Amino acid sequence: MGLTILVIGSGGREHAIAQKLIQSPKVKTVFCAKGNPGMKKDGIRLVDIAEDDHPNLIKFAKENGIDWTFIGPEIPLLNGIIDDFADAGLFAFGPLRNAAVIEGSKDFAKKIMKKYEIPTADHKTFSDFATARAYVIEKGAPIVIKADGVAAGKGVVVAKTVKEAIDALKELLEDHKFGVSGTKVVVEEFLVGEEFSLLAFVRNEEVYPMVIAQDHKCAYDNDLGPNTGGMGAYSPVPQISDELVKEALETIVKPTVQGMMTEGRAFTGILYTGLIATADGPKVIEFNARFGDPETQVVLQRLETDFAQIIDDLLKGNQPIIRWKQDGYSLGVVVAAEGYPNVYEKGSQLPDFSDFLTEQIYYAGVKQQGEQLVSDGGRIYLVQASGKSLAEAQEAVYRVLKKVDTKGTFYRNDIGVKGLK
Repeated sequence: MGLTILVIGSGGREHAIAQKLIQSPKVKTVFCAKGNPGMKKDGIRLVDIAEDDHPNLIKFAKENGIDWTFIGPEIPLLNGIIDDFADAGLFAFGPLRNAAVIEGSKDFAKKIMKKYEIPTADHKTFSDFATARAYVIEKGAPIVIKADGVAAGKGVVVAKTVKEAIDALKELLEDHKFGVSGTKVVVEEFLVGEEFSLLAFVRNEEVYPMVIAQDHKCAYDNDLGPNTGGMGAYSPVPQISDELVKEALETIVKPTVQGMMTEGRAFTGILYTGLIATADGPKVIEFNARFGDPETQVVLQRLETDFAQIIDDLLKGNQPIIRWKQDGYSLGVVVAAEGYPNVYEKGSQLPDFSDFLTEQIYYAGVKQQGEQLVSDGGRIYLVQASGKSLAEAQEAVYRVLKKVDTKGTFYRNDIGVKGLK
C-alpha cells in the first residue's frame, strides 16, 4: 500500500523534506500544502490550502487518507497545529504549541536556559525603549538586539556601534517593525567564535542528533550586510570537533529537552540548536522548533537510513534506526532576489537546470507563469551538491551558478570558505 504523507509549508526546506520522503520505498504519495510549483518536478503533489488554515488541512488529511503530516515552518507550530491535528485524531510530527514557544519567544528560551544552567550569552529583556537604550549605552558595542518573537530570521541585529543598536531598538520598540514580535526585545552580549547548527530528532526525553551544519546568515560575502533567513550552508563542519559537538549535546541539547519535560512542555519534533564555539565552550545563540532553512537542504542529503521510516517510528512509539554518511560533504547556495531581505523585485525568469543531473535544485519563492517558473519571493532557490571533499562540493555548486543566467538575483560566493581554511 505505502504511506500517504502531507507536508505543510512551501519553501526550499519543505521541498527537501518532501523529496526525501518521496524517495522512500515505503511511501506512495507526498502532498505539500501549499508547496510551490518547482516541487512538481520531483513528483510532489501540491494542495492549495494555506499553512495557517488548520480546519481545511485537517479536512484534507481526513478525506485523503493521510497517514501522517510533517510540519515544516514555525508559524503553524506556534499556532498549535499539532494540538489541532491531535484533537482531530490525526498523527502529525512536530512540537505542541506549549513546546514550540522555545522558538516563539526568545525571552522564554532565555528563562529556560537560566533556570537549567544552559550556557548562553549574557542578556536582558526589555519592552521599554528608554531603559533598553540606557542598557545598551552602559554595555557598549558590539551588541546583539533580537525581537522576542519570530521574524522570519530577520529579527536579529548584530550592532557594531551603539548608534546602530539604538536605531535597532527604536525600529522594534517604537516603530514596531515586526509588529507584536518586537514588543519585547532581548539585548545580549556579542559572542566571538564559529557558529554551527545542531539539529536533532526529539521524542520527549529521547534525543537523536543529526550531523552538524554551518549556515551563513548575512546577505553578502565575508558576512557583510543585513541578516537574512540564510544564504547557504554546508555539512559537516570540519573546524568544529566531534568532542565539541558531544559537549554541546551533553551540556545544552539534552538538558534543554529534560528541562522542557520538567516544565510540562515535553518536546517532540525537530529541535534546532544554533550554537557558537566560544573560548569557554559551546553556547546557545537560538533555538528553533523545526528544521532550519537552508540547513535541511544539505543535512538530509547526508541521511543514509529511510527518512519516512524514522518519522513513522517516532510517531508510533518505535525505536528509530538513524545512520548518517561518514564520508563526504554537502553544500548548498541560496539564490535570492536583488534587494532581499529588504524590498525586492519579483517575476525574474528562472534558469533551466535540466542539464545538471548530479546537483539538486530546491525551489522556494517561485510561481508558474505559463510553462516557465518565475521568482515570487526573497529566497528563490538553492543549488546543492555533494562531494568527497568540501572543495569538490563547493566547486560543483558554483560551476552550476556560473553556467546559468542569474540576472535579477544575487548569491554569496563564499559559502563553505570557513571550512576550507
